[in-house]
This record gives sequence, structure tokens and C-alpha cells, in this order.
Amino acid sequence: MNASTEEQPSSSLDGLKWGIIVLLLIAAIGGNYYYDQESVLLRAVGVVVAVGIAGLVAMQTFKGRSAVAFAKESRTEVRKVVWPTRQEAIQTTGIVLVVTLLMSLLLWGLDSVLFWLVGLITGMKVL
Repeated sequence: MNASTEEQPSSSLDGLKWGIIVLLLIAAIGGNYYYDQESVLLRAVGVVVAVGIAGLVAMQTFKGRSAVAFAKESRTEVRKVVWPTRQEAIQTTGIVLVVTLLMSLLLWGLDSVLFWLVGLITGMKVL
């Protein structure tokens, strides 16, 4: 069995932490509805704070630490990407547009021929 399929160790408190996260998110949603007479700005700040605290708690779990590590590795990989120049992007976009136009004309023509053929075979003329 390789490392990717083995059960990963997790803290015994991870379940409690996920429960706290769910309660924080429910409280954020409920508070937003309960205080609907308050300023939208205050409610938005409250929701953002509650979601931020839930995120901080989530980062303390095994899955949260794994997600943060994945995000860091992804950022490193994105830096390695060789992005196309403006000229290459414009040329590629033009090619995609031309091929799309040609394929749409081809499919329209094929559809028209098949429609005519079915009408010829069945003797029905549909406008």
C-alpha cells in the first residue's frame, strides 16, 4: 500500500474543530438574518469575521494544514508556467474563432442536407 492510499493520522480533536467551524458558519448565516434591521456594512463585517475565524480554526485541522500546503505548492507551480506572449494569445484566439466558424458552417450545412434528405424520403415538407 502506498502513502497516498494509507489512512492519514488526524488529531482526536479534529472532529470537535469541524463542529466548531460548522457552528460558526451557521451563526454567521443566522446572525445575518436575525439582525436584518442593522446596517448591511455591519452585517457583512460580522459575516466576514465569523468566516475568517472559521477558516483559522479549519487551518488547525489535518485537512486544513494539507490544504494550506497544497495552496503553497500550487503557487510555486504557477510561477513555473511559461505564459504566452500577447501576440501568441491573439493568434491562438484568432485560430479558435476561425475553426469555430468553419465547424459551425459545416454542421449547419450537414444539418440542412440531412433535413432535406429526410423530407425527400418521408415526403414531408417542413418550413
